Amino acid sequence: MNSEIVPLKIAIAIATAGRREVIAETIDLLAKQSRIADELLICPARDEDLDMACLQDYPGKVRVLRGPVGSSAQRNVLLDATAADIVIFFDDDFLPANDYVEEVELLFTEHPTVVVTTGKVLADGIIGPGLGHADGLIILKASEPNSETTTLVSAYNGYGCNMAVRMQAVRNNRIRFDERLPLYAWLEDVDFSRQLASYGEIVQAARLRGVHLGTKRSGRSPGRRLGYSQVANPLYLARKGTMHWPRALKQIARNLLANAFRSFSPEPWVDRRGRLHGNMRALRDLVGGGICPERAASP
Repeated sequence: MNSEIVPLKIAIAIATAGRREVIAETIDLLAKQSRIADELLICPARDEDLDMACLQDYPGKVRVLRGPVGSSAQRNVLLDATAADIVIFFDDDFLPANDYVEEVELLFTEHPTVVVTTGKVLADGIIGPGLGHADGLIILKASEPNSETTTLVSAYNGYGCNMAVRMQAVRNNRIRFDERLPLYAWLEDVDFSRQLASYGEIVQAARLRGVHLGTKRSGRSPGRRLGYSQVANPLYLARKGTMHWPRALKQIARNLLANAFRSFSPEPWVDRRGRLHGNMRALRDLVGGGICPERAASP
């Protein structure tokens, strides 16, 4: 009986918008992985969002795909394009440690019941003014070599900036990113993960390390649109059954309070007043019975 372990085919998938320089730096880092992915798939929102020249020195197979604009729609294009066993979704401003892909392969090989894994974010610029590429590299370098535990911790969902999924479970159960969540698709990672939760384990693995720059540049939702999604999307997912009601209501309340209090003295990098305006618009729609995720895309 042949008990030889068949190597997994691994793809890296990146949906990008408005970060031409940032994704070029990220691709340069991906070229230094100790285990090069079998294919790198990129879906830019627009042609100008990706400088093709930045792909010339990448040592592996690369495909650039086109699709509808929007995080969920772009990620579905990436899912449909690959025959890989494992797909690693990275944000265009996520800097993975150089053994990230190698550790993903080991994890999914040794733990056949895992369907989603997410890593340890060493620093997350999304909660502040954002991190520069050079600063991110310094943080990464300080974390090497990998001395993290191999213990896996149960997680509610994968964090969209860095999560890997087992494609057999995705294909067998026709799991998709919900394209009713427009634009930057607030909470699409939660929805996708919880769709998969019935078919295996969702875990957080400390050995999968990286830095999320949280780049504050064009290509992301303005304050009003994001504020609308902060209310509409949790309610939609709770009604859909992919987010627990207490979790959804807690998140809505936290965002409302943060936007209300900080609108008096907002952080320079956050449009608090715009977000609060979007929150209020969503609450008005909720009272009027017309709230839905798609309305975030309206002016």
